Amino acid sequence: MCTYVTEFATMDGSAKGATGWFPCTRAAVYVDHPFHARHEHTVNIDFTNPELGPSARVAVELTEESALALIEAIRTALAAAPPGLASGGPLS
Repeated sequence: MCTYVTEFATMDGSAKGATGWFPCTRAAVYVDHPFHARHEHTVNIDFTNPELGPSARVAVELTEESALALIEAIRTALAAAPPGLASGGPLS
């Protein structure tokens, strides 16, 4: 069953789409039927920059287990990095 619930997060980073790199300013996360993955439902994440139009989009469709593994991998990578390294500050 689809939830029709979409969560949005403001992003500050970059993503690489079909036309190259673009500033990534938003992520949308929702559970729905996938367009491509061969599963009944997936956790779908769209990384976008709405100001640049539909071509500034990278989409992923993950199983629930894969989505949870990704969350854990991000937490582990951030915990292993020196404090402040991934804070988005200027390059050294």
